[in-house]
Amino acid sequence: MPAESGAAEEQPGAGGNGAGDKAAGEKAAGDERPPPVLLLEPREGVPPVVVDAAELERVIAAFAAGTGPVAVDAERASGYRYGQRAYLIQLRRAGAGTALIDPIACPDLSALDAALAGTEMVLHAANQDLPCLAEVGLVPKRLFDTELAGRLLGYPRVGLGSMVENVLGFLLEKGHSAADWSTRPLPEDWLRYAALDVELLVELRDALEAELREAGKLEWALEEFEAILTTPPKPPRPDPWRRTSGIHRVRNRRALATVREVWEARDKIARERDLSPGRVLQDAAIVELALNPPKTPAELQALPTMRGRGARRHQSAWLRAVSRARAVPDRQLPEANLPGDGPPPAHRWADRDPEAAKRLTAARAVVAALADEHSMPSENLIQPDFVRRLAWTPPDEPSASAVGAALRGLGARRWQVELTAQPIARAFLRLDFPQ
Repeated sequence: MPAESGAAEEQPGAGGNGAGDKAAGEKAAGDERPPPVLLLEPREGVPPVVVDAAELERVIAAFAAGTGPVAVDAERASGYRYGQRAYLIQLRRAGAGTALIDPIACPDLSALDAALAGTEMVLHAANQDLPCLAEVGLVPKRLFDTELAGRLLGYPRVGLGSMVENVLGFLLEKGHSAADWSTRPLPEDWLRYAALDVELLVELRDALEAELREAGKLEWALEEFEAILTTPPKPPRPDPWRRTSGIHRVRNRRALATVREVWEARDKIARERDLSPGRVLQDAAIVELALNPPKTPAELQALPTMRGRGARRHQSAWLRAVSRARAVPDRQLPEANLPGDGPPPAHRWADRDPEAAKRLTAARAVVAALADEHSMPSENLIQPDFVRRLAWTPPDEPSASAVGAALRGLGARRWQVELTAQPIARAFLRLDFPQ
């Protein structure tokens, strides 16, 4: 493999710590191992980008004839374009090599998906890429998520670069992760970076699978991977404008109506121009318009957040939005807070329900101890929202079976229930029947 320091003849994985060679995520202090090797080029070089049907057919045939899992990655243009569509898709498989596909030029990859039916796809942080892959017809039926595997194994840093370095002993250059991947043509160094992102993904998968098996966590991981594939997407959030950064400063309903109207105007412009909303108008400007609603162009231009060219370009749209908010009848103003479908914020429990607050403290202590015992983050052992809901509305009888049934009803996986139900039930019983 081409790499610096004369490492071209080393095979992927050589010089790394290997599967099962991690104790708390990294080598112990003083443990000597070869320095990581910087990857400079993919093994077969940077392939040409697939941009037409004939090239795509050749890739489909090659990958159908390949063997083993398929490494998959996608590059988006977050912060530049509206939405989260893919602007480059990378794949690698033994016997097929690496392919770089332009999903704008080739927006239908359903034939590739059919050719790979039943093949395991390896992704890093799969939840980030699965939606944009589904948009072009690439829908994994079997999955291995290397980031989630790293979390279950207790690695303290689970970014792809950190995992490849700590598990396999190679360095990936990560300089283009935040680039505008809608750029055409894509620069050669960006394509090299993209190809390297899948270069060692299957090797990383194999090493992590061995570690999971050795740690007795492989079945847990397989349940998690299946849950990623089968859990339906969350429905759209009601009132997405309420996620405007800094909205906590807006304290009256009329000003909230201004946030709503300006946010919706910005979203319309961003969608029509295919721009990230933040490039049309920053959230800070929306909040400032709500706190200091202008009536004239001069008043708008005097606001500190409206001095940029981008904000001023659509100043008439912002003034119309502020005017619409000013005209909303009182009875139609947005409520200060939407009623939630779950328990109240935990910091209010001590006043509203002291017994629930005690249950939450006890359950969190149990989960933290179990997570430490099994060397993984608490949120991967059991979702914090499940713990809050269980503590707020416990079963009538705090038995292990009842707690387990409640957790399953909330969506906990079997392995999570097996680890947590009995200890949490015991903690609840101790509160009901103190020694």
